[in-house]
Amino acid sequence: MLRRLLTQTSSPRRLLSSKTPFFSKPSLSPFSSLPSSPDPPSSASSHVEESGSAAAAGTTISVDRSALFNPPDHSHEPTPDSELVEHLKSVIKFRGGPISVAEYMEEVLTNPRSGYYMNRDVFGAQGDFITSPEVSQMFGEMIGVWTVCLWEQMGKPERVNLIELGPGRGTLMVDLLRGTSKFRNFTESLHIHLVECSPALQKIQHQNLKCTDESSSEKKAVSSLAGTPVHWHATLEEVPSGVPTIIIAHEFYDALPVHQFQKTPRGWCEKMVDVGEDSQFRFVLSPQPTPAALYLVKRCTWATPEEKEKLEHVEISPKSMDLTQEIAKRIGSDGGGALIIDYGKDVIISDSLQAIREHKFVNILDYPGSADLSAYVDFPSIKHSAEEASENVTVHGPMTQSQFLGSLGINFRVDALLQNCDDEQTESLRSGYWRLVGDGEAPFWEGPDEQTPIGMGERYLAMAIVNRNQGTPAPFQ
Repeated sequence: MLRRLLTQTSSPRRLLSSKTPFFSKPSLSPFSSLPSSPDPPSSASSHVEESGSAAAAGTTISVDRSALFNPPDHSHEPTPDSELVEHLKSVIKFRGGPISVAEYMEEVLTNPRSGYYMNRDVFGAQGDFITSPEVSQMFGEMIGVWTVCLWEQMGKPERVNLIELGPGRGTLMVDLLRGTSKFRNFTESLHIHLVECSPALQKIQHQNLKCTDESSSEKKAVSSLAGTPVHWHATLEEVPSGVPTIIIAHEFYDALPVHQFQKTPRGWCEKMVDVGEDSQFRFVLSPQPTPAALYLVKRCTWATPEEKEKLEHVEISPKSMDLTQEIAKRIGSDGGGALIIDYGKDVIISDSLQAIREHKFVNILDYPGSADLSAYVDFPSIKHSAEEASENVTVHGPMTQSQFLGSLGINFRVDALLQNCDDEQTESLRSGYWRLVGDGEAPFWEGPDEQTPIGMGERYLAMAIVNRNQGTPAPFQ
């Protein structure tokens, strides 16, 4: 079955593209101000030095985006405030103090009126960044291989909820359905549920999946690609339970809000966003413990003594922990599994939050709402959160994206596609393949330097959470 999935020769449709108490007694001193933002890397293969005067020398965070350039210096020149900037400033003024980095990040990305994701298409060459499904059709096809294999391990149930968290343009799901179209028992079992909060992206997904509305409600439709019902939801909680479930979360966790903490002489302090005397946003340190401190304590209990000894900054995502627990409980009770692929680390995360606009690094606090904000995914936190939530699930990985796709047979698939390629398509296919599984700059590239394909194969990690009764999923055996 696996070989059949991989070798069917369809035409190449899209080939591109130090020890300190956690908290001291509350301080009465004013908020400590910080530099506005850490300096960005000079290239995708460089490193970001940890910000803050307490940063440990030599500690670095590897950057995961490709083809990025130096942003301009942080500008404090007076400019008219956008609707989102006015909203953020009003929140800070109403609170009588700063907001957490997580709250800032959430408002910037998903504010209903002017959040980054809410009213436009931000993906692809014409957007701000490119994701794996947009690089090559082979990515979605390999995810299709994984879902079919898991479906068979589940006992080939007659009905399955296939849930994708943050589907982007719907490209991954399109390629998954097309790649598995010959397995009618599988596709006929599917009820697709897309968890998407952006109305603009919902419309694009509807178009790309070639949906026709089943009723007057645009949130229920049928995809003509496989005759599969498609539903849209703003949150995972809205998706009906009680049915065997397969969940795909590709580049979803990296956009979930993070809280940042910095070690100081008075203990761990949360990094906050405030408005300075010049009316510009700035980073400050909280003078007392914050609610997110409970998650910090919890996360640090999962870290090794060696990790904790070296920490000067910590980044945690309570929403990631809570989401993972929800996923694990659902899979533990309903059966099935979840696949999480994202850029991240298999260690506790330090200071990784970054902003990208038009394929370039920019300052996190500049023009909020106009750039994507994302942070490294803490895979050990996902693992511990899942195992803590349900005794009925097992967690596998992480492994690199290169290992994951290679074990599923992407090499066979690329060979099959090459049979129907002209010279231009062959070059595009090789470039897309390298971006998915390679590491660093492509050695075969002879085109313009600024277009050199940068491999994501070692920077992205894959992890699976499955029902314990189903055994070990492919390709984690």
